[in-house]
Amino acid sequence: MSGFEVVPARHSGEPHRGNLAGRLNWLRAGVLGANDGIVSTAGLVVGVAGATTSATAILTAAVAGVTAGAVSMALGEYVSVSSQRDTERSLLAKERAELAASPTDELAELTAIYVSKGLRPQTAELVATELTERDALVAHAEAELGINPEELTNPWHAAGASALAFTVGALLPVIAILLPPAAIRVPVTFGVVLLALAGTGVLSAYLGQARKTRAVLRLVLGGALAMAVTFGLGQLVGSSAL
Repeated sequence: MSGFEVVPARHSGEPHRGNLAGRLNWLRAGVLGANDGIVSTAGLVVGVAGATTSATAILTAAVAGVTAGAVSMALGEYVSVSSQRDTERSLLAKERAELAASPTDELAELTAIYVSKGLRPQTAELVATELTERDALVAHAEAELGINPEELTNPWHAAGASALAFTVGALLPVIAILLPPAAIRVPVTFGVVLLALAGTGVLSAYLGQARKTRAVLRLVLGGALAMAVTFGLGQLVGSSAL
């Protein structure tokens, strides 16, 4: 068929759609990780500040909270991505075995997939044949499983990125609570944290193509509530301990 191309031409330097989606997912995960660091650490340090004015006690709690949170985020992400990667490898191994055992049936299956997507049978067969000749496993994995065998997520990378995002977000409330004088440290922290949450809300809404106002209100109100509750509990515990 004259003029038919299996892979559409792209402008020089233009990111591949799959790579772009992957980068957006990573960025979105980073924003969410940073947001978790902001909210959980802010709640912790404000709660301790409600119980004591000791900068040493607040710093000790902050360091412990940031460390525990970053490790927890990294471990959770590592376990999650490792499980996903194991599943993908198992599916790829099964697909590789099926291609070796019955290549004709697999070609017919791939053709049927492209027919179901709207291609004419002759065109679907041509596409399936050319993609199979180029790299049968990649062609079948992407069409049948939605997996790119060459771009499996690295669990170590995911764990490191998650821990880093959490830590970066957590540093903001820590700095905000420690730098001002004791008399104004809590109000300053409230203001800084709410501004930061508004910023992450705008960014997450942009990445998810959602309404910014709703995303910002959700984060700001949730963060304000978390800090108010922990500050109140801190004051209650601090006064009862006296």
